[in-house]
Amino acid sequence: MADTTELQAALAALNATAAFNRWSGFEVRCLAPGEVELSMPWRDEHGQYAGFLHAGVIGALIDTACGFAAFTVAGRVLASHYSVSCLAPAVGSAFVARGRVVQAGRRQVFAAADLFAQRDGAERRVAFGEAILVPVEATPSSSAAAAAASPDNRRP
Repeated sequence: MADTTELQAALAALNATAAFNRWSGFEVRCLAPGEVELSMPWRDEHGQYAGFLHAGVIGALIDTACGFAAFTVAGRVLASHYSVSCLAPAVGSAFVARGRVVQAGRRQVFAAADLFAQRDGAERRVAFGEAILVPVEATPSSSAAAAAASPDNRRP
C-alpha cells in the first residue's frame, strides 16, 4: 500500500477547518485513495427526541465521508447532491462512516458511504447514502466571500 501520510495530514487539516466537524467530534480514522473512515462519539447533543442519533447528524456524517473520500482523489470538493437512507434507529456509543469513491471524473465525483453504530463491541449498519461532488478551487473567490458577507446574501 502506498504511503498516505501526506494525504492523512491534508485531510486532518481540512477536517480541522470545519467548525461543525470539530463541534461534532468527527475524526478521520483511516484512509486510502478513494476511501475514508470517520468516527464520531455519541453525545447527547447529537440525539433527537427519542434518544436516537438525529437524522441531520446522520446526513452530515455520510456527506462528510463521501466528500473526504472524494478529496483523496480530486482535492477540495463541494456536494452538488446527496441522499441518505436510514435503515434502523441509530443507537450506539460511537458511529463510524465509511466512504468510498464509486467513480471519479474531471467534473464530478460519485461517492457512497455506509454508517455504522457501535454498541457493546459490535457494529450495526444504520444508514447509507450517496453523493455527487464537484471539484472546487482551494479557496473561495473574493466575489463569493463578498456575497456571503453581504446583508441579503446576494452577489454584488
